[in-house]
Amino acid sequence: MTTVNTSIDYLRSASAAGSTTGTTSGTTSGTSGSSGTLGMSDFLTLLTTQMQTQDPFNPVDNTQMVAQMAQFSSVAGISSMNTTLSQIASNLDGSRIGDAASWIGKSVLSSGATASALSDGSYAGQITLPSNAADMKVSFIDANGTIVHSEDAGAQSAGAVNFAWDGKDTSGNAVAGPVTVQASATDANGKAITPSIATWAEVEGVQSPAGGSSAQLITSSGLVSPTAVLSLS
Repeated sequence: MTTVNTSIDYLRSASAAGSTTGTTSGTTSGTSGSSGTLGMSDFLTLLTTQMQTQDPFNPVDNTQMVAQMAQFSSVAGISSMNTTLSQIASNLDGSRIGDAASWIGKSVLSSGATASALSDGSYAGQITLPSNAADMKVSFIDANGTIVHSEDAGAQSAGAVNFAWDGKDTSGNAVAGPVTVQASATDANGKAITPSIATWAEVEGVQSPAGGSSAQLITSSGLVSPTAVLSLS
């Protein structure tokens, strides 16, 4: 049928044009892009070509015409929805940065063994045990590798165990951070247990990397992603 042949010819020419025009700049919206896909104008051209070249003695069925128009409408709706979703995502990213900015001046708990002194000079964090410990010890090591403070936490149940140290050595002098927190534990059979460590740090600011809008918290211990925060105080 003339309709089919003409439509197929146009489809082939549009696809071929898409593969060549995609390499040049300034391609107008609605035409074939670098991926060789068809836009709304291509679909409308196919429809009008089909109507102009159809067999007058065997025209396109009305039901088929309505179905095609519905498909065109769906394509336009999906394109509009994608644009709207992109705008919403952009707005949400900006909102996340604003939300993170409200954390300035507060303290966040995040995974890591490096701890910086809080505003009162103390160090605090949380140790998570995978199983019950018959004995647990917590040590604080300065930049020179010297243990500046150590304490025996005794027997502890599996789960989170909070720790805190006033930041002063045996002579009562404040220890300048950062320090490394080291935790060792054994079970009832004397077998070593490997705990995980998280430390508290104060949020001093928020930054958004130039390559994206994902906010990063500036803390006394370094940059921390808001998604990595275990607790906020």
